[in-house]
Amino acid sequence: MEYVIGTVIGIVLGIAATYGLLILRKKDARSEAAKILEEAKQKVATEEKEAALRAKEQEIAQREKLEKDISKQRDELQKQLRALDKRESQLDQQAESMRKQEQMVAGNQKKLRDRLESAAQREKEIDQLLEKQKNKLHEITGLNKDEATARLLKLLENDLANETGAIILKHEQKIKETCEEKTREMLISAIYRYAAPHTAESTTSTVDIPSDEMKGRIIGREGRNIRAFEKETGVDVIIDDTPGVVIVSGFDPVRREVARQALGKLIEDGRIHPTRIEEIVKETSDEIDAFLKKKGIAATQEVDIHGVHERIVYLLGRLHFRTSYSQNVLRHSIEVAFLAGLLAEMMGLDGELARRCGLLHDIGKAADHDMEGGHPKVGAELLKRHGEGPEVVHAAFGHHDEILSEYPYTVLVATADACSASRPGARRESLDRYVKRMEELESIAKEFKGVKQAFAVQAGRELRVIVGSEDTNDEKAAKVCRDIVHAFQERLTFPGEIKVTVIRESRFVEIAK
Repeated sequence: MEYVIGTVIGIVLGIAATYGLLILRKKDARSEAAKILEEAKQKVATEEKEAALRAKEQEIAQREKLEKDISKQRDELQKQLRALDKRESQLDQQAESMRKQEQMVAGNQKKLRDRLESAAQREKEIDQLLEKQKNKLHEITGLNKDEATARLLKLLENDLANETGAIILKHEQKIKETCEEKTREMLISAIYRYAAPHTAESTTSTVDIPSDEMKGRIIGREGRNIRAFEKETGVDVIIDDTPGVVIVSGFDPVRREVARQALGKLIEDGRIHPTRIEEIVKETSDEIDAFLKKKGIAATQEVDIHGVHERIVYLLGRLHFRTSYSQNVLRHSIEVAFLAGLLAEMMGLDGELARRCGLLHDIGKAADHDMEGGHPKVGAELLKRHGEGPEVVHAAFGHHDEILSEYPYTVLVATADACSASRPGARRESLDRYVKRMEELESIAKEFKGVKQAFAVQAGRELRVIVGSEDTNDEKAAKVCRDIVHAFQERLTFPGEIKVTVIRESRFVEIAK
């Protein structure tokens, strides 16, 4: 019983202690809640103040931005106002200028009306004067209008008769020219169908060297290398102050080419002494001989002829290094061969034989320094010695009209030779001669009355003449043009034609202020 009572008392005491503990915790919770609520109120108040400050700052920033925009717009408006003021000022100036121009136009119109009235009055006076002169002329001549008309018609009839005779002569000349044109037709056709390129060589060749030190090695000790080289090649070696080059000079183009190539090989090899020079020159000479044979064979194949002696083929190759008035003789011979062949075929002759005659007609130029006589005689002897036919021999001997032409092929070769040598561009002229011809054209034109200036253009193929408009009318200008052409034909020798253009110019210059 006591144990039960003690247990109940313990339970009651435990419940009481627990309740008291709960009461204490409730008080602490209320106190904590009140504290948290107070802190939350303070935080809210602080945030409200900060929000108000931020809103005020934003309002200030927007106000500043708005003021800047307004200021910018105000500046733009001021600029526009200034531009409008300037435009208005310009419009006022233009209006003032227009008023002045209108006044000027009105004044010019008044002057024009006055001039028209004056011209009409003068025309009336001229008509009256002409009528008086006509009546006076009738009184002096004693002829009425019908008689004067008849006499005038008679004079016109005589003039027409003269003009008819001139027309007849003109047609006779035209018929003559037509006949001559028929005779030249085949020749012109042949010329147009063939044209060969021409190369030019001079009497000197240049060899590039890597440095000026090489000049001393070419000369050698006491000049032994250069003397040995000149002795082996038969040319002159010119070493001067010109940087980077050595000049090889000689009239024989084949020897000059051998020397040029040999010197280039020696410079490239670097071993320059008399023994090496002899070896290189011999080697180069053999190569050039092979090259000449190759060029000769190529020439015979190009013109399609066969059975030419080896010596003649070699001499043809030598013509590759021969020039005549800056015209390459081998190319000239090939061109003559083609022209002669075309002409022969058009005339019903043997075209192959004509090409053979044309190709070999200048063969004497390859050996005329070894034999006596000019190149026609030397060439004929060479061709005859190496088995060529009489037509080929005669063409070489007589293509310069030195003997009577016994074969038609000689005439064809001479014609083709003249065409090839005289066509524009085949042979070069010296600068002095070219300038002299241009000056001669201009000086002849300036001799005529009324010519102020004359200019030769298009390499002398055209002359432009300026005549004064004050003392020369259109009829006189035409006569000056015709007289200049006649003077050229009588006093000058020229290939092709020269076009003369006479310009009569009037210039009127006024200055507006």
